[in-house]
Amino acid sequence: MKVLLVAINAKYIHSNLAVYSLQKYALEKKKIKDDILIKEYTINQFEHDILRDIYMEKADLVVFSCYIWNIEYVLHIACELKTVASKTKIWAGGPEISYDGKEVLKKYPFIDLVMCGEGEESFSRLLLGEEKSQIPGIVYRSYVNANDTNLKFENGEIIDFYPQKERLEETEYTNIIENPQGKCMNMDDLPFVYDDLHKFEHKILYYETSRGCPFSCSYCLSSIDKTVRFRSLSLVKKELDFFLKNKVKQVKFVDRTFNCKKKHAMEIWTYLRDHDNGITNFHFEVSADLFDEEELALLATLRPGLIQLEIGVQSTNPKTIEAIRRKMNLKKLEKNVMRIHEMKNMHQHLDLIAGLPYEDYETFKKSFDDIYRMKPQQLQLGFLKVLKGSYMHEMAKEYGLIYQSRPVYEVYRTNWISYDEILELKGVEEMVEVYYNSSQFVYALSYLQQEYDRPFYLFKDLANYYEKERLNGRNHTRIARYEILMRFAFEKWGEERDDFKEVLLYDLYLRENLKSRPAWATDISEYKKIYLNFFKSEEKVRSYLEIKGEYDSKKAARKYHIEPFSVDIPKLCLEGERVLKRQHILFDYDEKSPLTGEAKTTMINRALREVFSNFVRI
Repeated sequence: MKVLLVAINAKYIHSNLAVYSLQKYALEKKKIKDDILIKEYTINQFEHDILRDIYMEKADLVVFSCYIWNIEYVLHIACELKTVASKTKIWAGGPEISYDGKEVLKKYPFIDLVMCGEGEESFSRLLLGEEKSQIPGIVYRSYVNANDTNLKFENGEIIDFYPQKERLEETEYTNIIENPQGKCMNMDDLPFVYDDLHKFEHKILYYETSRGCPFSCSYCLSSIDKTVRFRSLSLVKKELDFFLKNKVKQVKFVDRTFNCKKKHAMEIWTYLRDHDNGITNFHFEVSADLFDEEELALLATLRPGLIQLEIGVQSTNPKTIEAIRRKMNLKKLEKNVMRIHEMKNMHQHLDLIAGLPYEDYETFKKSFDDIYRMKPQQLQLGFLKVLKGSYMHEMAKEYGLIYQSRPVYEVYRTNWISYDEILELKGVEEMVEVYYNSSQFVYALSYLQQEYDRPFYLFKDLANYYEKERLNGRNHTRIARYEILMRFAFEKWGEERDDFKEVLLYDLYLRENLKSRPAWATDISEYKKIYLNFFKSEEKVRSYLEIKGEYDSKKAARKYHIEPFSVDIPKLCLEGERVLKRQHILFDYDEKSPLTGEAKTTMINRALREVFSNFVRI
């Protein structure tokens, strides 16, 4: 039998760990002889192209991996596949259909079977031909005749009967059977799927060392599985070695709360520190309020850029935190986040959710400001998704949750926040994504923030400006984003400020050695000859730059950049102190920060004076 496992991912760089785990478990653990292939696509591809590609495989069985972001694609393609290949069996699994497998089979007759929860064991047992009634966690159809006096029963009752098709003398009915979930899998039985990295080129690698979550957050499906299980550390270390030796760029741990077991987290972070290859980055989802002094001390010893942390704060409104069943010490969380920020060695990504119970527009603004002041590298402003099977879904009527009827089930309004306010927050979200999370406007935002009492209002004003100038819905270049920000600032102040233009230039050159200067940039032609002569002085250049091998002054002049500033930009933006002093800043793009991506900056006034003592303006 030919089996095709299908994953439709959100982006090309994503990979689907689930289908690879199903394949490897079946082939290696269960020694199944069937031909099991994997096909990965994205939601950005045309559906008919995906359908054609699947059809041309001529598989006997096609299994779809279903998530909130791809379920509509999956259903459309599966329906059409059944139309053009009626004999092909279609199965499905994944969180988006696991909760109501019976309803899925009722509503979508082209799906033959649903695998609920963990699928490795049930998938393999199905391929081995075991009796379906003996396999836990599956929902399937059995066909019976209405005139048959020996109708099958499940748990003492007929589950669901409805007409399937009419014949001349009899009617065939479908009995939908839902087997209860079985015991949780042993994490050590799961295969390691990354033996061949060629098929994961240019992809993010996902890795799990635990399943389940100890918390009960009402908006999250992970709260359903309270049985937290861990992979043996001996296995984990062996697999981490594989990533490290192959120098993969990034590994994202999919453990729901990685640090819920201190010993487990500490051993893995210690191992990564002691075997660091200087290249690979590891991403973890953590609860920052769980960190104690021992863990923080360990984190402080890690190489900058070795790990990054994703921290779900969601809200700082105590009543909201209580309502969503989230156990969190906000004061300790803020303290630990700030401690980590001061270490300057870890990227922190903090999450905030709009539309939660008891969170109105005013309390949300406070939540935003609270998280913004924690200075994360990224602030993810998301909107509540009312997921089937979650406690939030059960409480939808009581909370007045009005949300999309189709995936992704995003909230429109609640008892506490209106749709108009949600739309305003959508504008704020876009500005945060463009200007904050891109990390390309760090000093410009710090400068502008000095004009506002609260961080939220800066992004709200930016959103209003985009709306007023009809700038939304366009693909703006990076330079255009800077120009928009400049026009926004000058309109607010009612005047042009040369120091803000310099701030924008500082941000620009921190991240890129521009091939051509922006039209609004200061003319520095009077310094060009001086800078070229500086690069001709190999001794001086080497005193500022770590150059290996032979030195070429022309290449160095093109490779690095020197920019004159009339003020100390970091002091102006971060401390609000405007010190008028000509500074010549050398941007070294070979020495970029692994945490921020910023080029190393050095003031070279003294070197210029030593080489060109007659140049009085240095």
